[in-house]
Amino acid sequence: MADKYIFKKELADRAVRFIETRCSHAKGEWAGRPLALAEWQKEKIIRPLFGWIEAETGLRKYRRCFVFIPRKNGKSTLGAAIALYLMSADQEPGAEIYSAAADHKQASLIHEVAKIMVGNDPGMQRRFQIYINSIMYPKTNSFYQVLSADVKTKHGKNSHGIIFDELHAQPNRDLWDVLTTSTGSRRQPMVISFTTAGFDRNTICYEQYDYAKKVQAGVIKDDNFLPVIYEADPEDDFQNTLTWAKANPNLGISLKPEYVKAECQRAVNEASYENTFRRLQLNQWTTSEIRWIPDEHWMACKEEMPELANMECYGGLDLASTRDICALVLLFPFTDGSFAVLPFFFIPELSARERTRKDGVNYDTWIRQGLMIETPGNVTDYDYIQEKIKELAERYQIKSIAYDRYNASQLVIRLQADGFKMSPMGQGFVSMNTPTKELEKLVYQDKIIHAGNPVLRWMCSNILLREDPAGNIKIDRGKSTEKVDGMVALVMALGEFMTGEQTGPSVYDERGILTL
Repeated sequence: MADKYIFKKELADRAVRFIETRCSHAKGEWAGRPLALAEWQKEKIIRPLFGWIEAETGLRKYRRCFVFIPRKNGKSTLGAAIALYLMSADQEPGAEIYSAAADHKQASLIHEVAKIMVGNDPGMQRRFQIYINSIMYPKTNSFYQVLSADVKTKHGKNSHGIIFDELHAQPNRDLWDVLTTSTGSRRQPMVISFTTAGFDRNTICYEQYDYAKKVQAGVIKDDNFLPVIYEADPEDDFQNTLTWAKANPNLGISLKPEYVKAECQRAVNEASYENTFRRLQLNQWTTSEIRWIPDEHWMACKEEMPELANMECYGGLDLASTRDICALVLLFPFTDGSFAVLPFFFIPELSARERTRKDGVNYDTWIRQGLMIETPGNVTDYDYIQEKIKELAERYQIKSIAYDRYNASQLVIRLQADGFKMSPMGQGFVSMNTPTKELEKLVYQDKIIHAGNPVLRWMCSNILLREDPAGNIKIDRGKSTEKVDGMVALVMALGEFMTGEQTGPSVYDERGILTL
């Protein structure tokens, strides 16, 4: 029986030749130079995609390709070259080629590279027409456009080629389903996904990754699906250069080893960055939950509290819970870039007794030691907090106090009436990311002084961070193992200090803190 599929070397060579003679690098030190494909790009992607055909029809064997690869391995350049080839070399009448991504900016990256490629080659300049939002190939009335998940109208497409960029960032499967089902009337459509690992396994990206792994292993037989997977295994040492090379086929070409080395060192130095490094540089699926500052690093900052009387400070006020802990943290900056942390905790007496009895938390001991302030009843008495802040203002120069605007109360209004500057601060990634990362850096640099406060130490040990796809982090109250109010207040106080350091009026005064 004749083979169903055959490999046509001339077709594979034709695709390689087009890319290497017509396409060029768009950015960086090689900008304008011809695109010389790496061996893995030729042998794992281009030659299989365009060389294998159906023996009976002569049409391409592969209709879907999943390229799973870390960042900075040349995927945008390769994706642009493939898009231009699909639009012109197939001679498909009215071919519709799309770059697809979660948002328009991401989707435009490959498209913009393709524009530069056309502009760099006199032959393609004559054959293609470049417009603001599209590239046209008049000979077959074909075009190449950008399409993103944030576009409302995605239906009515008749796709011949789709380049999905960073599939892991897709908010849902809607765009994927619309585009992949729009290829039904084409003779030999191609859908290629270029993506780095994510952390959400309930996504179209993980679904495609899992499918690709099973096709690669032979568990699923799909002759029309080409899996190309580069990743480190879970047991691999993330600091080992062999691991870097295993996950990054373009290491030493488009990806500089010194860059990976620096990113790895950052992952060693900053606990919250390890997951990011593993995901973006080693292509390992991680979780969005990250353990934060190890206790040994936190307790390395237990230096005795210096004299703080009459010093300037910034406050963070966390009023998230009326039946448990409310926290106030004052942050005192020193000229050497270090900070002293002075925390105050308020808890209703009935809640303190119940939590001590049921959960074994040392609330009763901390109250006796003066580390917590007990308020009467079963909800926090905000009068106690107001009076404590007024008392502290007689000893320290409180410049301003940040508070969670979603948990604002009459207390904020009363404190403003008392003359305190109160700054609303959102609790989303945009607001909390920078001060959270800055606090971690300060702790690792031993520039935080907290005198070993046991309540704050306990709260620090409870923290799980949540990370978004862009690498922004924040304290996750819902996932953290126990109370974290004091650490949230500390992050807000640091954020307030960082805002106060800006020249001119605060951006928060003009539009408030953005939150996701």
